[in-house]
Amino acid sequence: DAMESLGAPENRELFDDRMGKESGSCVRCAVVGNGGILSGAGMGKEIDAHDYVFSTDGFESDVGTRTSFYMFSTNTMKNSRLAYQEFGFQHPSWSPETRYIFIPCGHQDYYMVTAAARGSLVHKGDDKNDRPWTYFGKENVGKKIKMLHPDFLRYLKNNFLPSGILQTDFRNFYRPSTGAIALLTALHTCDEVSAYGFITSNFRKFPDHYFDKNQKLVFYINHDLSLEKKLWRKLNQLDIMKLYRRKM
Repeated sequence: DAMESLGAPENRELFDDRMGKESGSCVRCAVVGNGGILSGAGMGKEIDAHDYVFSTDGFESDVGTRTSFYMFSTNTMKNSRLAYQEFGFQHPSWSPETRYIFIPCGHQDYYMVTAAARGSLVHKGDDKNDRPWTYFGKENVGKKIKMLHPDFLRYLKNNFLPSGILQTDFRNFYRPSTGAIALLTALHTCDEVSAYGFITSNFRKFPDHYFDKNQKLVFYINHDLSLEKKLWRKLNQLDIMKLYRRKM
């Protein structure tokens, strides 16, 4: 049902606004994580100047006003809504520019994709009778939804972030962070990529999130942030991407 519901040509193209047009200049993308390194950094104007902006949250302070691609799983989106409501997060961006990219992690994601594309209630699963339009709005949503292929997600995990956690009893809990998936997706599709709000070697000087100045970063078993930190540093050193770093 999920694949049938994503039958529009726009669903199959990441940069669907370029469909049918001649390829022009290189595609410049900003990928915005939610790291505390952006707190008070004032990078919004620089971020907004890119052709496309990938985001995993819905806040604007310090991170610009644009969201071209909102990347999420059903769980991460709903958890953000619950955890960050006090900071003003209600739902992902509803701007005409925004496209919604599902990261499938379980059955509930396919049920939500199907319902969102069709403008109907979620018909089964833990989210049964949920209303997708409260997350994505009602404006032409069916053509704005995309979904990463599970094989692509496995490829990213096994080739770029093969954590040692996979060799432990906690292997089934591990997955790259949503921000890491967004950044690696951009690196596979954009010509130039700049990363903002991602973990750097001086992460202990900053809060966990740019919108919460009190909470410090805690490492959990479901992600390997140390491995991600090493990868971002290496890709920056190789000039494969530009990593925003901040001295404090």
